[in-house]
Amino acid sequence: MKKNVNACLICGAPLVYLPEEKPMECAGCGRTFSANAMCENGHFICDDCHRAPALVVIRQRCLQAEDTDPIALAEKLMQEPTVHMHGPEHHVLAGAALLTAYHNVTGKPGLEANLEKMVQRGKQVPGGTCGFFGCCGAAVSAGIFGAIVLESTPLSEETWGKANLLTSQCLANEARLGGPRCCKRNVYMSILTTVKFLREEMGVQLPIPPRTVCRFSHKCRECLESRCPFYEKK
Repeated sequence: MKKNVNACLICGAPLVYLPEEKPMECAGCGRTFSANAMCENGHFICDDCHRAPALVVIRQRCLQAEDTDPIALAEKLMQEPTVHMHGPEHHVLAGAALLTAYHNVTGKPGLEANLEKMVQRGKQVPGGTCGFFGCCGAAVSAGIFGAIVLESTPLSEETWGKANLLTSQCLANEARLGGPRCCKRNVYMSILTTVKFLREEMGVQLPIPPRTVCRFSHKCRECLESRCPFYEKK
C-alpha cells in the first residue's frame, strides 16, 4: 500500500483542488492568498511556508556537494526530510542540482551567486503550474539553469533562444508521459533532458547513471507505475 504523502502538512488529510480560486488564510503564517488548493478539512499552506525549510537545505547541500552527477545529487536532495513528495521546492531543486554539477564539472567559479539566482527565480514559480499553467515547474527550473549559465536576458539573441529551447524540450518530454503530475518524475526528466542539451548545444558532459530508477514511487499515490520510465517494481 502506498503511503499518502500528498497530504495536508497540518492534519494529514488528502488535498483538494478547487475549480476556482478563493481567498484562503495560510495555516502557517496567517497571511491571506488567492488559492485553489486546500485539504479536506480546510487547511491551506502557502508556497512560502511549504518550501522555505527545503530551500535552506537545498542551498546548503549544494554548496557543500562535490557531485558531478546531477541525478545523484537531485536524489540526495529529494531524500531530505524538508523536501516533500510534491511541492514548489522542486522548482528550485532541479536547477540547483544542475548548477552544482555544472560548476563541479567545468570548474567555473560563481556557484554561490548562481545558486542565489536559482533560488530567487525558482521561488517565483507557483505550486501547481504543471496543471494550472500548462508549464511544469521542474522544466522551468531547468530553463532557469540554462538562462543562468548562458547569461541570457530578455534582450539576448542566441542565448535567449537556447534557454527557451531547453525549457520546451523538457516540457515536451514530460508531456509525452502524461499526467497526473509527479514532481520526482519531472525532476528526473528535466535533468536528463538538460544533460543531453548541454552535450549537444554546449559541449559540456555531465555524467549520469546508466539507468535512472525512482526511489519514491511507493510514496506517490498517483504513480504511473509501469507507464513511467523511472519506475521499478519492488
